[in-house]
Amino acid sequence: MNPDAAQIWRAPRWALAVLLALLGMLGPFSIDTYLPAFSGIARSLGATPAEMQQTLSAYLFGFAFMNLFHGALSDSLGRRPVVLWGIAVFTLASAGCAMSQSIGQLVFFRALQGLSTGAGIVVSRAVIRDMFAPAQAQKVMSQVTIYFGVAPAVAPLIGGWLFVHLDWHSIFWFLTLVGAALWAANYKLLPETLHLSHRQPFEVKHLMRGYWQLGSNPRFLLLALASGIPFNGMFLYVLSAPAFLGEHLQLAPPDFFWLFLLTIAGIMTGAWLSGRMAGRLPPKQQIRYGFSVMLLVSVVNVTANFVWVPQASWAMFPIALFAFGWALMVPVVTLLVLDLYPERRGMASSLQAFVGSTANGIVAGVVAPLVMHSTRALAVTSLGMLGVGLLAWLYLHSRWPEIGRSIEAH
Repeated sequence: MNPDAAQIWRAPRWALAVLLALLGMLGPFSIDTYLPAFSGIARSLGATPAEMQQTLSAYLFGFAFMNLFHGALSDSLGRRPVVLWGIAVFTLASAGCAMSQSIGQLVFFRALQGLSTGAGIVVSRAVIRDMFAPAQAQKVMSQVTIYFGVAPAVAPLIGGWLFVHLDWHSIFWFLTLVGAALWAANYKLLPETLHLSHRQPFEVKHLMRGYWQLGSNPRFLLLALASGIPFNGMFLYVLSAPAFLGEHLQLAPPDFFWLFLLTIAGIMTGAWLSGRMAGRLPPKQQIRYGFSVMLLVSVVNVTANFVWVPQASWAMFPIALFAFGWALMVPVVTLLVLDLYPERRGMASSLQAFVGSTANGIVAGVVAPLVMHSTRALAVTSLGMLGVGLLAWLYLHSRWPEIGRSIEAH
């Protein structure tokens, strides 16, 4: 924690949470806003469904790759410059998407968006731990998740409206304006939270040593799997939204927002409850509650999809409840990751995001196209994603039972 934290940020804690949540919203906006326009973009550019799916996987793989470096760079150069450069590149890439004349160009600029978007998401986590002690950090992390949750709820609604009333290009021009406004806000308001005494030397050998230290630590890898892989249990449905909502549930593109609204309501409620539990329940118990909710809901979802034909009246609610369970436990797991190596919090945040976003890219580019045309396959695959994270946590719990009993200040 930065010893000068009280002097760096004098405004209310919630105001910093809002600023950091705005940084994190670039990710969901980059994905959810253009999903309702999938079919229209495909027709306009003469792209196949598989090629359109690559606009998602290119973004996610670019996001995963650069996540290896955002946090490490912020540990050396400071949090603020990494955030500002990332937003600037995102803004230019969004303009490039808007002006794309072929599917190849769109895939390229989507990859560039992915390479830059992670700066805000990764660095914002490190900023929280720079500024707050553990119990407060969990509350702020939960607040960030709540505010951040508004973005993916409204993004498909905005995207659907822009697509219907203007065209798909307007969606990316909108993202360009969002990027420009966000850059201006962070340039004016975001302080440098990394204390000079905490900066790490920017040397290749030093970075490689840090990557090896984290990447070879089984506790880190298991925590990263426990937080990142279950996310795909609900993200799979977001990635498959054009098929799941359009083909299976017979919803029109402007109605896609119902899935996002319900899912984000689950995330926001879970995050709110996580913040209320901070300092009252042991972290391990809170994580157990989150996994229990996700497991129960996943089993019910699989059963329902095998017994009944999915209907819009009920098929989206299990996804929202799954999201609630995930948001209940993920702020705690994230703090456990960041506190494994307090001197390398930026790098830890990077590698945690890398594990999760690599899984996201694989799901987007390989898994979702294989299962999106069957609601049963979607439900079983979602349960499988949860199973990976649950097994990782159970092994961690049995091998290192002291982890999560309490969060110690660093």
